[in-house]
Amino acid sequence: PEEKCRVLSIQSHVVRGYVGNKSATFPLQVLGFEVDSINSVQFSNHTGYAHWKGQVLTADELNVLYEGIKLNKVNHYDYILTGYSRDTSFLETVVDIIQELKKANPSLVYVCDPVMGDHGAMYVPENLLPVYRDKVVPLADILTPNQFEAELLTGRKVNTQEDAFEVMDLLHKMGPETVVLTSSDLPSKKGDQFLVALGSQKIVKPDGSKTSQKICMDIPKVDAVFVGTGDLFAAMLLAWTHHHPKDLKAACEKTVSVMHHVIKRTITYANEMAGPGKRPSPAQLELRMVQSKADIENPAIVVEAKVLHKSSQ
Repeated sequence: PEEKCRVLSIQSHVVRGYVGNKSATFPLQVLGFEVDSINSVQFSNHTGYAHWKGQVLTADELNVLYEGIKLNKVNHYDYILTGYSRDTSFLETVVDIIQELKKANPSLVYVCDPVMGDHGAMYVPENLLPVYRDKVVPLADILTPNQFEAELLTGRKVNTQEDAFEVMDLLHKMGPETVVLTSSDLPSKKGDQFLVALGSQKIVKPDGSKTSQKICMDIPKVDAVFVGTGDLFAAMLLAWTHHHPKDLKAACEKTVSVMHHVIKRTITYANEMAGPGKRPSPAQLELRMVQSKADIENPAIVVEAKVLHKSSQ
């Protein structure tokens, strides 16, 4: 039996809807992973609604929960997944936990979505940037920034695809062997109805030899604001890189295809619920996660990744 599939996911929790752990847990479980979740916040719903209420987990409370896991000697994980955090002391405690878990299991894979902002604006406090840059990213094995976050972390602007791969190379040098730019402002060859996502993987094999792969994807745009898609993306990349550890192309195609099916089902449902000519509400736009179970398990590939560069040294 495959035991190498236990994930510790430290993310937000909502009572209603899909964001953070709610976005990540079900799809990972469907794909055969054991998921242990620590809820960094517990809110009634995501903050895009008119109203929201709830509690925030402190760094001390996070430590207490982890202490309990440790006392029972069940602090053995194969993967760690983290997303949105808005508190430096909480993030630094997460770093301590990851370091300890990596000591306990050197082959542990840390999947980090460095959520800081988008479209040129930060939506977390600015003092999180140095923590991500100096402490978090060096521990990450798989990193899923958008273009703006990659620019923040490296201090370099991206204007061309060459820039983007240079920035990803800088990120590799900081630690992670797999970097996926989940979205960019680069023009797509397929026109303005498409988003460009890029991936880069540098693997050092056990014998010391290196392989690298660079890929590019054109993803169809959808005209609506979804919440929880980034969290779903990082979780699916974790799952599909587990199944395709040396093939970023296959892992990204499956990840993006899952996203496409879930989003398509969601927008279709939301438009039906809203009625003709009306903008769907945040509640109507909650991801249709449970209804997408079959797509999550076995996604029909709808987006092809182009391999731009593959090498073995």
